[in-house]
Amino acid sequence: MNRPPKSIIIQAVAIPFIIAGVVIALLNMDGQSEAARYSAVLPLSYLLGSISWGYMLLQWKMGVDVREFGSGRTGMSNVLRTGGVKSALVVLTLDIGKGVMAVVLAREVIGTNGAEVAAGLFVLAGHNWPVFLQFKGGRGILTALGGLALMVPVAAIFATATFLTVTALSRYISLGSVIGVMIGALAILALALAGMSSDTYMVYGFIACAMLVWQHRDNLQRIRDGNERRLGQPAAKVE
Repeated sequence: MNRPPKSIIIQAVAIPFIIAGVVIALLNMDGQSEAARYSAVLPLSYLLGSISWGYMLLQWKMGVDVREFGSGRTGMSNVLRTGGVKSALVVLTLDIGKGVMAVVLAREVIGTNGAEVAAGLFVLAGHNWPVFLQFKGGRGILTALGGLALMVPVAAIFATATFLTVTALSRYISLGSVIGVMIGALAILALALAGMSSDTYMVYGFIACAMLVWQHRDNLQRIRDGNERRLGQPAAKVE
């Protein structure tokens, strides 16, 4: 039997420690200084994001490194092209869950909008640049959406509806993602200006938007050049 890659072993060992850290922070941070609470929440959020579910699932299920196929990313869209719909649905759920868990952790341990924003950005950074995979992960759409769904649910609905519509019409997941992210950020701004959402969440909207568009820069280049993969096209092995 082939030995699992070192990165799989490291993540498998790290997961229970990360979960234990989250539980300890939730149960034992009362009475601690704000600095101490941030010192617990932000590293845990980054480590939560660094758990690369797409990479681990396809290693366990198929014995393949998803980074060697398609876009070379570990997120849901590349898992869909490489491992199929069922695997993609599992990754979709788990990647959204990372964003949700980070914001819940910040909300319960620190309890400020600023803490939620910081945790949301740290978990997104972990997903995109995971310490367990030499800082090459996914593009962050689902993890960002998970955090946004708790902070500004209406904006998350607008972003998701835009993504689904643009993707259905264009057959480009990447184009739907980028436009959806931009609409989500604008929705956060509009809701804040209307007094229906905290101004603090605008920080999340625009920083996350910039991070996500940056992560899609190669997709946008391929769309411009006419060789971006459309929805339904399988991923080819990277030469």
